[in-house]
Amino acid sequence: MRNTFCKDYHLTEEFGRGRFGSVYRCVNTQTGEELACKVIRKADLRDSLDRECLNNEISILKYVCGHRGIVELRDVHENDECLWLLMELCAGGDLFDKIVEKKTFGEKEAAVLMKSLMEAVDYCHRKGVAHRDLKPDNILFASTSFSNNIKLADFGQAASFSPGEMMSGIVGTPYYVAPEVLQGKDYSEKVDVWSAGVILYIMLCGNPPFSGETPQQIFEAVLRGRLRFPDDPWLTISHSAKDLIRRMICRDVHRRFSAEQVLGHPWVVENCY
Repeated sequence: MRNTFCKDYHLTEEFGRGRFGSVYRCVNTQTGEELACKVIRKADLRDSLDRECLNNEISILKYVCGHRGIVELRDVHENDECLWLLMELCAGGDLFDKIVEKKTFGEKEAAVLMKSLMEAVDYCHRKGVAHRDLKPDNILFASTSFSNNIKLADFGQAASFSPGEMMSGIVGTPYYVAPEVLQGKDYSEKVDVWSAGVILYIMLCGNPPFSGETPQQIFEAVLRGRLRFPDDPWLTISHSAKDLIRRMICRDVHRRFSAEQVLGHPWVVENCY
């Protein structure tokens, strides 16, 4: 890892925060290229476990960033005080902001976004990586043009696994976390499919399938797992879309779709080709 960051790059405005640090726009002083830079102050790492998690995020990003749907890690700089992770700049904001702005998405638009997301997730799963924290905040748009240009980001909770191997540990975010994670059970990469199903539900109707006033109430709703499609607006949404959501937000992990199966579902295929 090189430590010439302060000479080669200039930080501008902060536009995001993650578990281990803040994200800034930055400019390469030699070429003028704009990038995103996550700045981690070593003094903010609480213990060796935090550093291990950070090293894990860096190694996983290097391993999976060859896919067009995953944010590219360009370089890592380090000195005694800081780590700087230089990544491609996704200038279009994130899916959370788009949901706030648009409220709901049409089925074709939602299907195109879901196809792009699940292609990136399927790629990760085939390489033995589970993201474990899929949520709209971690789905970025490469440009301000609203098109098929999303990038999966923030692999701070990601884990590597071997075929058939189960994972453990309570990770994820309220609204999106799968029930088997909350139950403290071992789980598979299909936790990502549950989270993606929740994202799809929200894109189509503007509200989460399981809600509450506090994180604890949300977790209890997730554990009850009563998936409903209220008349407004679900009467106007296709049976095929609802069928896919049921197969993604499915408590029975054996019956829950894989990322590959989501990509082959008629709702995705018919809206994207």
